[in-house]
Amino acid sequence: MAEDCRGKSLWPELLGARGKAAEKRIEKENPYVDARIVLEGSFVTQEFSCTRVWVWVDKEGIVTRVPKIG
Repeated sequence: MAEDCRGKSLWPELLGARGKAAEKRIEKENPYVDARIVLEGSFVTQEFSCTRVWVWVDKEGIVTRVPKIG
């Protein structure tokens, strides 16, 4: 599904980065998405969206999963 979306869709280089920095970089590299920081263990919708990137972080604010459109 992400292949149908506009712009960059995957940011493996941000794994281990600070969440806020990752959020800003994602939105800079793909102006069509809204990056949203989510604390590990939280519940999010399973509905796919080309305009959203979940940025999963731990309690220290470090990215724990590869951010991707969805």
